[in-house]
Amino acid sequence: MNKNKFHSFVLRLTFIVLSSFFSMISFAQTNQVEMADTMRSNGKIYTVVAVCLTILIGLFLYVMSVDIKLRKLEKEG
Repeated sequence: MNKNKFHSFVLRLTFIVLSSFFSMISFAQTNQVEMADTMRSNGKIYTVVAVCLTILIGLFLYVMSVDIKLRKLEKEG
């Protein structure tokens, strides 16, 4: 039962992330940003994307680890 709740949490989290990602893509294509074009031409946009993804993945992992620790504490108490 506990694994079922965890899988449900992961599925909901994945759905939220994917839906927000696709909505950002659709809004991002309506405007042309000069700074983004400059960074893309210099090849620095990939560094920015890599840093943003690293931060987001780190935040998700942190939230998941805190959730697991809280579940352990709730189970003990």
